[in-house]
Amino acid sequence: MFVRHGQPEWVREGLNQENPPLTDLGHAQAAAMGTVLGREEFDEVFCSPLVRARQTAAPLFEALGRDEQIAPWLEEIGDPAWHGTPAEKAQAAYEEIMARPVDDRWHGLEGGESIRDFTARIRSGGTEFWAERGVVRTDADLPIWQIAEPGKRIALVAHIGTNSVAIGHLLGLVPTPFEWDRFVLGHASISRLEAIPVHDGFHFSLTKLSDVEHLGSDQRTR
Repeated sequence: MFVRHGQPEWVREGLNQENPPLTDLGHAQAAAMGTVLGREEFDEVFCSPLVRARQTAAPLFEALGRDEQIAPWLEEIGDPAWHGTPAEKAQAAYEEIMARPVDDRWHGLEGGESIRDFTARIRSGGTEFWAERGVVRTDADLPIWQIAEPGKRIALVAHIGTNSVAIGHLLGLVPTPFEWDRFVLGHASISRLEAIPVHDGFHFSLTKLSDVEHLGSDQRTR
């Protein structure tokens, strides 16, 4: 299961914020998510080390009676060092990258982590994370996995980029420089994957994408 963080405060008093906290709405979204998922059982729960993900995961850890568990590999793509600069600077940078030819987007934002490096980091970190839990992709051309404990339930609270790349990796999709747009994930949304038996292994099925039914209509943001 993949959960996206709640609404972050990217801009404060007209200035860009690095590693921002949640807004008041973001905290409300996180609380609603924590309430609904707190009724379920999980073998493991992890969150990204960034503030917005940790604050989102906090109500879930509390509902489950568990200490916070951080998985560093879940960290979102690294943005340029523009903390404290005018909000228009970030907006212009995002508009510029969207205007590029698709293949040129792999370079990412100037001064930030490249999308190519980010994608490789998440796929590598995910491969190691799943392998430690007995989930290993076979050598077959198709995305078939060997899974030691098929019934194990894991929740990861992270980001739209991290979650999109990780979901695509488990589904066997070829990575793109526009993973943020391939899976449209709302704030504090819940996406579920299930391991389905196939021949002598398993494949992953995306059974729910960006579920926000736990949020009120006025709480749903992207």
